[in-house]
Amino acid sequence: MILGPVEEELAKARAAYRNRGRWGEDDALGTLNFADDAIRAHAASLVRRGRAFSLAQERDESGSGAGTRWHGLGRSHDDDRVWHGSSRTTTGGDSVTGVGHVRGACTGRGVLLDVGRAVGDARGELPDGFPILEEHLRDTVEAQGATSSVRRGDIVLVRTGQLGRVRRLGTWDAYRAGDAPGLSFTTLGWLHRTEIAAIATDTWGLEVRPHEFTEPVSSPLHRTAIPHMGLPLGEMWDLEALAADCAADGVHEFLLVAAALPVTGAAGAPVHPVAVK
Repeated sequence: MILGPVEEELAKARAAYRNRGRWGEDDALGTLNFADDAIRAHAASLVRRGRAFSLAQERDESGSGAGTRWHGLGRSHDDDRVWHGSSRTTTGGDSVTGVGHVRGACTGRGVLLDVGRAVGDARGELPDGFPILEEHLRDTVEAQGATSSVRRGDIVLVRTGQLGRVRRLGTWDAYRAGDAPGLSFTTLGWLHRTEIAAIATDTWGLEVRPHEFTEPVSSPLHRTAIPHMGLPLGEMWDLEALAADCAADGVHEFLLVAAALPVTGAAGAPVHPVAVK
C-alpha cells in the first residue's frame, strides 16, 4: 500500500485522531486515562490459573544495548510539539509528560492479538515489510474468539512473530534496522476509535518498515499516535511464550502489569511487563 504525500497524510491524521486537551492541559497519562480502577479490578478477576509470563527481552539480547520499552508521551514529536502542545523534550528532561508520571497506570486488561498466527505463515510469522491493516486486526479477533475482543481501556499486544524468527536465524542486525512487519499508518483510525489505553508489539519499532510513503519519512505513526492521540507505544516485547499458551487454551485476555521504570524526566523507559492468566 502506497499512501499520499507525507505532510498531507500527517495533517489529516492530526485533525482526525486528536485527543490533545481531552483530559485537561496538565494531563500526563493520555489514553491511559481510559484504564480506570474498574477496568483494573476486572483485569484482576481474569487470573484463573496463576500462570505468569515475563514479556521482557534480555536487556542486550539484540546486541544493541536496548530492550523492552515504553515510549511515553514526550517521546515523539510533530512540528516540534509533544503531548498537550508543549515544546519538544530538551536536554533538561521531560518534567511534564515523563514516564515517571505514569507509574501504576500501565496495569489492566491485556489482550493478545496474534496476527502472525492468524494471518501469517505456517510458523506463525509475518514476512518483513508486511503492513498490518485494520482488517488483519479484525480477522485476528474473529479467529481467536470472544476473549480477544478489544475494549475501551485495554492494553493491546500485537504479535508479528518477527522476534521468534530473528532468534531462530540470528539476524539481529535486520531486527534493529531492516524491513519489519508492523502496524500500518492506516490503523490510526482503529487505534483512536477503540479507545485502547496502550499498544505494544514484538518488533523494534512497532510500525511497518519500510513505511508506506513514496517520500522519506521517519516514524509517521509515532508522530501522530504519541503527540496527538496520547497513546503510549511499546516495542521489543517478547510475546512468544504467552502466545503459545493463548493458542493452547484459547484464552487471549489476562491481567497485565507493565509499569515503566520511573525515571524522572525520561520520555521513554525500560519495562518488565508480566502477564498473568
